[in-house]
Amino acid sequence: MSTSRESILSAIRKNKPDLLPLPDKFTFESNYPDVLEQYQQTLQMIGGTVEVVPDLPTVSQRIGELFPNFKEVTVTIPDLRYLADVDLENITDPHELEDINLAIIPGRYGVAENGAIWVTEQEMKQRALPFITQHLVLVIRAETIVPNMHEAYERIQVDETGFGTFIAGPSKTADIEQSLVVGAHGARSLVVFIIK
Repeated sequence: MSTSRESILSAIRKNKPDLLPLPDKFTFESNYPDVLEQYQQTLQMIGGTVEVVPDLPTVSQRIGELFPNFKEVTVTIPDLRYLADVDLENITDPHELEDINLAIIPGRYGVAENGAIWVTEQEMKQRALPFITQHLVLVIRAETIVPNMHEAYERIQVDETGFGTFIAGPSKTADIEQSLVVGAHGARSLVVFIIK
């Protein structure tokens, strides 16, 4: 005498579909004549500021001009650490980041189609940092900008870096009345320096 459970499981075992091969890997071809130019246009369209600079000393100079006399600044780029007055090495609880006004972080890859930058926990040091800071500066190299998300995902090695996130523009949210609020859920401004 078989139970209902046994008869259901038996029917499932007998009716397994044939295994099918996985589809071929699919990617989009982007036709951007200049991915750097496309990245700049996209980031500006979504509310970010972008500057192409020749080197880190120029980044340092521009940060001083854009954010004069800022306090509560943290930097995870070794060559720019002298700009910081908050040392992340001394912070173990993310709640201690609540007063950060400016975070300066390197990014791994930029994506021309949406203005995003891939940042890993190795670069940000604290997962909350790029979202809790009032103002965010990301620094990438021009040669790391890819046309689309497909190419970005091909480069990402999560098993090597662990947690990471794409950041695109300052934080934005809008309600049903189409009232846009910038900075409600993250940084109020995003400046991206592209070293070329």
